[in-house]
Amino acid sequence: MPTPLFFRLSRFASLAALLALTACSPRYDWRELHGVDAPYTVAMPARPDSFSRGIDLNGVHVSMTMTAAEVDKTTFAVGSAELPTAPQAQASLEAMKNALVRNIRGTIRQQRTLTIAQSPRPDAGRVAVIEIVAIGPGDRASEGRPRALFARFVAKDKRVFQLVATGPKDALHRETVDTFFSSFKLD
Repeated sequence: MPTPLFFRLSRFASLAALLALTACSPRYDWRELHGVDAPYTVAMPARPDSFSRGIDLNGVHVSMTMTAAEVDKTTFAVGSAELPTAPQAQASLEAMKNALVRNIRGTIRQQRTLTIAQSPRPDAGRVAVIEIVAIGPGDRASEGRPRALFARFVAKDKRVFQLVATGPKDALHRETVDTFFSSFKLD
């Protein structure tokens, strides 16, 4: 028959295992967010912050608004900017992609083109999306662990959007990225 000490040790071990699991797994508090200055909706895993700054997109200087949230060293962000013309917006997607990959000193491991609905209206049509997965070396933000970057790039009319999920490769899971990506809707 087990002793009371056995039960106490067993309960302690169970509690320690539960605490270890919850300490290692990120807590996502998904919330719907509407674009600050652009027509989109997205789910963020925590309370986001927004800021704007000037950037160069393929030789065109624009103001990009970034809205980002961080959970356990993993960042989820949506960036948007408006260019003077629709062709310039489309051409700037490559510059956005290259800049993000360069920021993590990474290499693109996968790239594909897919489509998403232009708006929640069923008759609105679809728009092309470039999606990449890139891996970079460890850095201070990823605590020395290799960094993963999942990103999508969209141009609609004169506006461009980038969706980014980045963090330590071993902590950023495709299911979480898919939740973030699939929540993005153009309004």
